[in-house]
Amino acid sequence: MYVESAQNIKKISVNAPGALNVIKQSLVGPAQGWEGWVMRLFTVAPGGQTPRHSHSWPHINYIVSGEGTVYLNGREQNVQPGYSAYVPGGAEHQFINRGQQDFVFICIVPEEGDV
Repeated sequence: MYVESAQNIKKISVNAPGALNVIKQSLVGPAQGWEGWVMRLFTVAPGGQTPRHSHSWPHINYIVSGEGTVYLNGREQNVQPGYSAYVPGGAEHQFINRGQQDFVFICIVPEEGDV
């Protein structure tokens, strides 16, 4: 069994080109016994964004708090807590904080996607 508070998990600044004010935490993955997958928590500060990018693996997202926009293959969708999103492999995507508070979402990817 593995149980831990997100407050105790290392926060890593996302420094990829196009990223602005994004923190990543790897909550559960192979190191905790979940082979092949990783559940991450992203916190995007007001005015921040993830890079607009694509990759071969899919990911599943769940919005925890704040308000933002999910860009997916040329379309934008406003999201808020309780929304989920599926990004297929190869799709161009981006998460943008459009609100006044942190935009926080869970992102589950195959292990190779936790870079």
